Amino acid sequence: MPHVIYLHSALTQYSKGTREQRYSATKWDVAVAMTIAGFVNLAMMAMAAAVFHFNGQTGITELDQAYVTLEPLLGKFAAVTFGLSLVAAGLSSTVVGTLAGQVVMQGFIHFKIALWVRRSVTMLPSFIVIMLGMDATRILLVSQVFLSFGIALALIPLLSFTGNRQLMGDMVNTRFMQGIGRVIVVLVVSLNLYLIVGFFIS
Repeated sequence: MPHVIYLHSALTQYSKGTREQRYSATKWDVAVAMTIAGFVNLAMMAMAAAVFHFNGQTGITELDQAYVTLEPLLGKFAAVTFGLSLVAAGLSSTVVGTLAGQVVMQGFIHFKIALWVRRSVTMLPSFIVIMLGMDATRILLVSQVFLSFGIALALIPLLSFTGNRQLMGDMVNTRFMQGIGRVIVVLVVSLNLYLIVGFFIS
């Protein structure tokens, strides 16, 4: 989620300690969080391959199908754990999205709205999807397509700022790191453009 970059930067501003201590803590924070997230994603893919594919369940395309299929294969506990994980993921995503929106509005455009309005605007699209009986999975995919537009808006300024010695001082990126960053940005943005075009064509 590209908007997490804005939120993480804002939260770092209020961290205690020297600049070096905050820099070190941020690196460890990101490294540990990304490592855990990576292992969780690998575990989900491994579980799907081991449980669904090898049992002939290759037509599962919806989350509710996965939940119902898990119970006879691995038991009630596995299905409930899967459901609770989805709830936790949804809650954390909602909180992060709301806080990131607040940071962007207050920090960049200095626009403030009442807390209840902000919460209502965040939840309103979900209620509309539910009340209209729309395909939730399709809506989720479309939302991720639009979300991918924000990757370039986050990565390109981030690379530009961290390579600016006037802003970063002695913590500026090295030329080698900037080169790697440019390659990664071009690769990620190109892949997202390819997926976006492919999504709308299909």
